[in-house]
Amino acid sequence: MTLLAVTVVAGTGIAWSKVRSFEDGIKHISTTALGGGKDDGAIDILLVGVDSRTDAHGNPLSAEELATLRAGDDVATNTDTIILIRIPNNGESATAISIPRDSYVQSPALGRKTKINGVFGEVKLETMKDLIEVQGVDPAEGEKRGTEAGRDALIGTVAKLTGVTVDHYAEIGLLGFSLITDALGGVDVCLKNDVYEPLSGADFTAGWHKLNGPQALSFVRQRHDLPRGDLDRVVRQQVVMASLAHSVTSGKTLTSPSTLNKLQEAVHRSVVLSDGWDIMEFIQQLQDLAGGNVVFATIPVLQENGWSDDGEQSVVTVDATEVKDWVAGLLHNQAEGKTEELSYSPENTTVEVFNDTDINGLASAVSRVLTAKGFSEGPIGNHEGERSETSKVVANRSEDLGAKEIARELGDLPVVADESLPDGRVQVVLANDYNGPGTTLSNSEGVPSSGEAAPIQEAPLAPSPVITAGSDDPKCVN
Repeated sequence: MTLLAVTVVAGTGIAWSKVRSFEDGIKHISTTALGGGKDDGAIDILLVGVDSRTDAHGNPLSAEELATLRAGDDVATNTDTIILIRIPNNGESATAISIPRDSYVQSPALGRKTKINGVFGEVKLETMKDLIEVQGVDPAEGEKRGTEAGRDALIGTVAKLTGVTVDHYAEIGLLGFSLITDALGGVDVCLKNDVYEPLSGADFTAGWHKLNGPQALSFVRQRHDLPRGDLDRVVRQQVVMASLAHSVTSGKTLTSPSTLNKLQEAVHRSVVLSDGWDIMEFIQQLQDLAGGNVVFATIPVLQENGWSDDGEQSVVTVDATEVKDWVAGLLHNQAEGKTEELSYSPENTTVEVFNDTDINGLASAVSRVLTAKGFSEGPIGNHEGERSETSKVVANRSEDLGAKEIARELGDLPVVADESLPDGRVQVVLANDYNGPGTTLSNSEGVPSSGEAAPIQEAPLAPSPVITAGSDDPKCVN
């Protein structure tokens, strides 16, 4: 978000000396965990939101600031926002990949699996104890080196999970998020339902709101009483960042010296950047992003309410191989300029399911399978007209992304084009040859038994929606 703001500042014709002043006051840190010479076709930035009670320079927040931010007394360093930003070498787009804070992953630094949001703090604490209590290092130096070790551990864990070599690191604390939001004039969000959750301070009615900094912080930190828990929390973070990014890239906010001064003050007090990062060159590479070519997505998740190996912690379970493949595919689509693929989400497709068999309940069962995958539910019923000999997926065009994904989910059914169907609406016709999800196979030929109700098969968790920064009309969220 900070980098986008500075990019637009550069694009407005303001003197480069003003742009350079943004960078000069930022806290810079060194870390050995970045880079490594691997050229994977992208600039990869790890953006971390730290649950910190200090500013970027280590100064404690005031009691008033802590109260405003509802930060509490917990002094642990948790990384509650972890986003990997991938920008192909052509610099024409960016994808911000969210990693849920409770993702249960392998941490090379700890040598075991753990929640990813605790890696930074746990390694920092272990390093500090060894340095201060065992080696007798000065506490201030011990904390500094502990923080460095925590950052390195988190970077290594993200790299292990995603298969990405992280090039740059950016960190922002609770105060910074609030200050930057206020500097940009607040953020527009929309809620599907009323929300009241006193632990985070989230107290909003359904519909549209313009949130100030502290309100936006409550909005993105709420994790209790949400239908999908941590995953809904991630979506909220994405819609806030998308709204702020759209506001910045559309040139609506950075038009006055007072706004720029507020933003600069917020950045200097709250942002940490890694060394070796030529921000001026980077800004020049990002000029094409002013069109809003920023997409926010979440890594694929197996289960939102899984359990750790010892059975003591509720975690978000992921498959590391699936995550690596997904991240690599995302970069390929970016580099190829496939904006439709980047911005597609299953909820964009409404699916109608029609039963052309004698199996009672088959259409309903298959519809529930697809709804669990994230597709929007459409009408369900019996197929009318000429009997269909083969099962198929029907869409406005054969290359429709929703139709192709539905066909894959149902066992690689053929996709048939019918121009009379509107965009975003897909029909599934189930014939007697269907033996995919939603059926009970009861004979060696794989043909469902006539007259049996078809129970729904357990399906993986529906993917999170994809958010774009180029829209004036973001979707309402939980």
